[in-house]
Amino acid sequence: MIAVQNGDLLAGTITDGDIRRGLLRGLTLASPIETILHRDPLVVPPALGAELVLQLMQANKIHQLPIVDDQRHVVGLHVWTDLRTTAARPNPMVIMAGGQGTRLRPHTENCPKPMLPVGGKPMLEHIIERACGEGFNHFVVALHYLGHMIEEYFGNGANWNVRIDYLREREPLGTGGALSLLSPRPEVPFLVTNGDVLTDVRYAEILDFHERHASAATMAVRAHEWQHPFGVVRTQGMDIVGFDEKPVHRTHVNAGIYVLEPRALGVLEPHAHCDMPTLFERLKAGAERTIVYPMHEPWLDVGRPADLEQARSEHA
Repeated sequence: MIAVQNGDLLAGTITDGDIRRGLLRGLTLASPIETILHRDPLVVPPALGAELVLQLMQANKIHQLPIVDDQRHVVGLHVWTDLRTTAARPNPMVIMAGGQGTRLRPHTENCPKPMLPVGGKPMLEHIIERACGEGFNHFVVALHYLGHMIEEYFGNGANWNVRIDYLREREPLGTGGALSLLSPRPEVPFLVTNGDVLTDVRYAEILDFHERHASAATMAVRAHEWQHPFGVVRTQGMDIVGFDEKPVHRTHVNAGIYVLEPRALGVLEPHAHCDMPTLFERLKAGAERTIVYPMHEPWLDVGRPADLEQARSEHA
């Protein structure tokens, strides 16, 4: 709730939680509001875009944000549920779901990896529902191993109020090669994700980032740190030139989520195997811009039994 004074000047904010805590401290409903008022709350100017407002709300774990002008006059209120109402996105999402999941056996002996249940539903369903919540409504699923099970479960997507098409690989073509089967080719930038990646990342933000930077291809990456278990001796020939005590190595790893321009498909050969890093290398060799999108949200590549157990415990 917003408290104002002298008509529309912001005095502060107050929540029902503040009131409950005040009552527990011995205050009464007749106590002055000033005793529990937040006099310097987080506010935003009228010109701040909805995307940045959502980021501020998410970072500060608040669901309402006052809008004030430069004189501290209250001119509006941002509400989380209103901002989360998203417009439909014309961009398709391609989901790679054809892998055999050999590292997850015996779980995948009779079930394709993206169909393994997590929190009562297949991993693939989590991905589709999350993207739906951000306005995506056209999905293309690449199938190979036990693909009929995926197609029988999702059908044309009507039960999720989306459209689902399928790419059927006669043999494994890799994350890049499967895209050569797209027909017709997309006319707008499109997302690609592995069917075993569970994450809280916002797909719409990756797409917007890609478009702002005018890239032919964008790869989402995660920071990865690894600490050497021993002290490292730096040498030149037989001479010691320095010591690093258990140094930490920092790298970026491929998160399995991408955005591609339609022209990126031009570097693929029909029905030829190609993994996604090779596709990026071909684009780079052709003087196309390729960039990374640094991810900070929770992310899990469910490739091993331990990963599956972690996913299930987090979605219990």
